Amino acid sequence: MNPPLKKIAVVTGAGTGIGRSVALALAGAGWSVAVAGRRTGPLEETAAAAGPDADVLPVRADVSDPADVAALFATVREHYGRLDLLFNNAGTFGPAGVALEDISYEAWRQVVDVNLTGSFLCAQAAFRAMKEQDPQGGRIINNGSISAHVPRPNSVAYTATKHAMTGLTKSLSLDGRPYRIACGQIDIGNAATEMTERMQTGILQADGRLAVEPVMDAADVARTVLHMAELPLEANVQFATVMATAMPYIGRG
Repeated sequence: MNPPLKKIAVVTGAGTGIGRSVALALAGAGWSVAVAGRRTGPLEETAAAAGPDADVLPVRADVSDPADVAALFATVREHYGRLDLLFNNAGTFGPAGVALEDISYEAWRQVVDVNLTGSFLCAQAAFRAMKEQDPQGGRIINNGSISAHVPRPNSVAYTATKHAMTGLTKSLSLDGRPYRIACGQIDIGNAATEMTERMQTGILQADGRLAVEPVMDAADVARTVLHMAELPLEANVQFATVMATAMPYIGRG
C-alpha cells in the first residue's frame, strides 16, 4: 500500500507573525509548505525554524504584483505538481493613528492593493490550480480580522479591506462548490505579532482613552488554521473567530 502523499500549502506573509506560525504548524504536521513574502531573509528564517526534516520552500513574492503572484504559483506547480491549501495571510494595517480625513490616496491604495487585491490575486491563482489538477479540489483559508466585524478608531482602510475579505470568502465558497474547492475565513483578534505591539503599550479606544489590551500567542491561531486545513473537503469551517479572551470586542465601543 502506497503511503499517503504529502499535502502542499502556500502561506503568504510567511516571514513573520501569524504567517510564520501557521507555516511552522503545517510543516510540523507533515505538510510541504511554500512560504511567500516580499523579503527573502525572513522567509529563509521561517524555513530554518521548521527544522532540517521539514519541506519548506521560500519564494519571494509581492502579492500586490500580478506577475509575482503568477510566478509564485508557477513555482509551486513546477516544484510540487499540485496545491491543496492557500492560507491568504499577507496584509498591512497602513498608517497608524492617522485620521480618516488625513489619509493620503497613496496610503489608501497600498492597503487595498495588499489586503484586498493581493488576496484576490492569490485566491484566483489557487482556484485555477485546484480546478485544473487531478484529483480536483483544495482549500483556501483567508485571514480576516476582528476588523471584518467592528472597526478600531482611525482604521478605515484596514477595516474596509477586511470587510471586503468576507465577501471574497463567500464568493470563493460559492464559486468553488462545483470543483471541490472549500473556502473559510479566520478572524483573528490581538495575536502577539509586530502589528499588535502597540496594544501592549496602549492603543486608542473608541471612547478616546489609551488602554493596554490583552494579546494571545500566534501559535494559538496556527492550531486553528491547521484544524481547518486538515478537514476533509466534504467539511468546512466557514468562519472562525480566535481572539485574546479579554480583549475589547464583545462590547467594543
